[in-house]
Amino acid sequence: MDAVSELLADVWGRGAVFRPTVLRPPWALRMSTGAPLMLATMLRGHAWVAADGREPVRIAEGDIAVVRGDVPYVVADAPSSALSSTPTWTLTAADYCPSGTGPTRSCGRQDDDGLDDGPVLLSGAFERRGGLSQRLLHTLPAVLVTPAAGSAIPSPQAMAEEVTRTRPGQTLVLERLLDLILVSALRGWFDDTPGWCRALDDPWTGTALRLMHDSPAHPWTVAELAAKTAVSRAAFARRFTALVGEPPMTYLTSWRIALAAELLRDTDLTVDAIARQVGYSGAFALSVAFKRVRGQRPSDHRRPAQQPGR
Repeated sequence: MDAVSELLADVWGRGAVFRPTVLRPPWALRMSTGAPLMLATMLRGHAWVAADGREPVRIAEGDIAVVRGDVPYVVADAPSSALSSTPTWTLTAADYCPSGTGPTRSCGRQDDDGLDDGPVLLSGAFERRGGLSQRLLHTLPAVLVTPAAGSAIPSPQAMAEEVTRTRPGQTLVLERLLDLILVSALRGWFDDTPGWCRALDDPWTGTALRLMHDSPAHPWTVAELAAKTAVSRAAFARRFTALVGEPPMTYLTSWRIALAAELLRDTDLTVDAIARQVGYSGAFALSVAFKRVRGQRPSDHRRPAQQPGR
């Protein structure tokens, strides 16, 4: 399996189709799904994406916008709508198929009000299932827009026809389309930003990365990682730093803290239990490292953020 396939194998998508009955100008959808990765592509018409205070970016029919989940963003019919402080809707995880039941969610139902020529937005929320995909998120820019030209995905017209008609296997088709759209968008970006992929494909660095990801609690040292890859300590450290962009132990610390942050958010484990699970001797050691890397204590990170209202 090549590096890009390995990274993307750990993510899966849930999607929703928003069509003319929803997208009546002026409209603005604030994305608040909690997912680590989201995308938006216009299957018919165009839209504007405003993310994290940046100037709105136009996405034409077939263009793909990929946005990290930690970056708040709005998809709208015009720049002014995208920058509005009062969006038409705030979308949460409940609006995405197959579990969503919100009024703006649609899994391919056909509208019957004669607005078949209106805009069609396909939006996806991607969850992660493994460790390498967490590192994928760290490599991505906050917002990535891939133009329709040169894309490997079906034409926007063909996709609009598929997802806006009720047919057998509708949800499965939607999920596969989302996967294909995401891969198509990221593959081109990785072609231009190959450092992380080179690191995974490198026999020395790739082996060390997999060891650290598979066993973060192991007391790894540079010497032991070098021995596992059958090269000298100095040669291994130079190669790893050149390909990954940081020394092996710095990377390992970042990875352990990323895992700890996820466990703090998604589980009820004590800080001491989490510390031992990710390679620290106890709560105090984790707290010191967490504060150094994230600028806050584990207990502060665990406090739930306020969710914006619908």
